[in-house]
Amino acid sequence: MATENYHPDEKDLSILRLLQKNAKMSVRDISARINLSPTPTHERIKRMEKSGIIKEYTTIVDRKKVNKGMMVICMIALHVHNKKTAGQFIEEVGKLKEVVEFYNISGDFDFMLKILSPNMDEFHEFFVNKLSEIDGIGQTKSIFVMNSIKESTQII
Repeated sequence: MATENYHPDEKDLSILRLLQKNAKMSVRDISARINLSPTPTHERIKRMEKSGIIKEYTTIVDRKKVNKGMMVICMIALHVHNKKTAGQFIEEVGKLKEVVEFYNISGDFDFMLKILSPNMDEFHEFFVNKLSEIDGIGQTKSIFVMNSIKESTQII
């Protein structure tokens, strides 16, 4: 089966569901839960990694416990809409460690950023001295998240 054209079947989806809940789950535990022996289970996981279905394994950190309790959604419209300005903006924002998610969107704004900060003073410092210094920004709108109702990395 060619990995670039590989489409997950129901067994693969079951593996993905389990790994999304616990990426440290052993192949033996996964195979027991999906009623498949360990070797083909391992082969399926490797195939999904090679095909890019599984992009990476990561750790989810409680942001409040690492002093990143303030979440801000920042909407940005560029002043000039051309490939060069957008490319430079994307490159510069990509370097900012405070920005943990970054999307190109449609509508009144061009980009949406999810920013984590310890507090309002630190966010203000970031906004004034880093974000607003990037060329091309025409308009911004910051939305301060009061409470997270649902956060998930599970897409299957």
